[in-house]
Amino acid sequence: MDFSKSLQLNERFHEVIPGGGHTYAKGDDQYPEFMLPYIVRGEGCHVWDLDGNEFIEYGMGLRAVTLGHAYKPVVEAAYSQMLKGNNFTRPATIELECAEKLLSIIDGTEMVRFSKSGSDVNAGAIRLSRAYTGRDMIAVCGNQPFFSSDDWFMGSTPLSAGIPKAIQDLTIKFKYNDIDSVKEIFGQYPGEIACLILEPEKEQEPKDNFLHEVQRICKEHGTVFILDEMITGFRWHNGGAQRYHNIIPDLCTFGKAIANGFSVAAVAGKKEIMELGGLKHDKERVFLMSGTHSAENHGLAAALATMTIYESEPVVDTLWKQGERLASGLRKAASENGLSEYVPIMGRPCCLVFGSRDEEKKPSQPFRTLLLQEIMKRGILASSLVISYSHTDDDVDKTIEAFHEAFVIYRKALDEGIEKYLIGRPVKPVWRKKN
Repeated sequence: MDFSKSLQLNERFHEVIPGGGHTYAKGDDQYPEFMLPYIVRGEGCHVWDLDGNEFIEYGMGLRAVTLGHAYKPVVEAAYSQMLKGNNFTRPATIELECAEKLLSIIDGTEMVRFSKSGSDVNAGAIRLSRAYTGRDMIAVCGNQPFFSSDDWFMGSTPLSAGIPKAIQDLTIKFKYNDIDSVKEIFGQYPGEIACLILEPEKEQEPKDNFLHEVQRICKEHGTVFILDEMITGFRWHNGGAQRYHNIIPDLCTFGKAIANGFSVAAVAGKKEIMELGGLKHDKERVFLMSGTHSAENHGLAAALATMTIYESEPVVDTLWKQGERLASGLRKAASENGLSEYVPIMGRPCCLVFGSRDEEKKPSQPFRTLLLQEIMKRGILASSLVISYSHTDDDVDKTIEAFHEAFVIYRKALDEGIEKYLIGRPVKPVWRKKN
């Protein structure tokens, strides 16, 4: 593939945008050095870059585009709303309509507040929890990668530059599926933890009733239990992974798939906590979230259309079905090339990821780069294996074939040395102290 036009534009991106883009997970350092496509359009699960290269895509807007790019019913709903106006001096009726729709889908939620990003709503959930409990400390799941770009979370990562030490010290970590680590932090900080936040699931399934045990411990200690459903929401089940796992948190946060790529996120939950951000109480006021564009009307119209499609069509069933087709085919292709232990296919079928291991079967950025390089040559753009409602059998089969061919090169690189096959520098992890 030719990437000459994109590569020419690369320098200009970095001259005017710190990092060359507005999302670190989409950065140059996440892709092979000489294969940096700038996308100009998408349709369904296919995207085209500046050079005219076509890809079957699996990142799907970092899991935000679940129905497909430029999905017509959603786009038409947003467009129709824009023709009526998009932002007024007082709330628009669509704000209530969208709120009631979400509350009707997610069990146990009594109130909801919309904003534009997952960081916003998670920060709102944290603020509510601190006000509700009168405590300062926050417990986060340490082996889940991202919760917010706000100081309360970023201070707990290697990218803590610019964040006061006093704020960094207020966030503590536990491990997923390790109930002893949860008990340990509550023993270490009795009566101090305002809330505990985690994703219901990543690549690991909850074991030994982990989610319910964590909830029980939180209740025992008067700590707010928060589920971050940015990724799992509208993928595991229409009602989120909390419905899938039969658990109702105190607060939950949704985004990404809620509006098929439009910028909508939500914090929802129990009224006794949520109403602290409102006007109908006599307690101290909580400035929950308030943005000029928080309830941008065309985004809410897109969310309404998306949620309606989820209710009327077999979206989630299709994600699981097509994801299983993809996972089975890739595992078979890996096995045929002796790579089952080197390129594991992990996660639920509706939200898969792949690993990349070196000769010693250790996680490897160079081998990840090689695999990205080889599948991109074959028209697959897949930093992960996130299936969408638009991926057809033919798309999945072509993807499996491309990976099979890439696995042949991967096997040779293991046997003969990666330097013979890798072009350019390896990709880098987002979470690192220095460039």
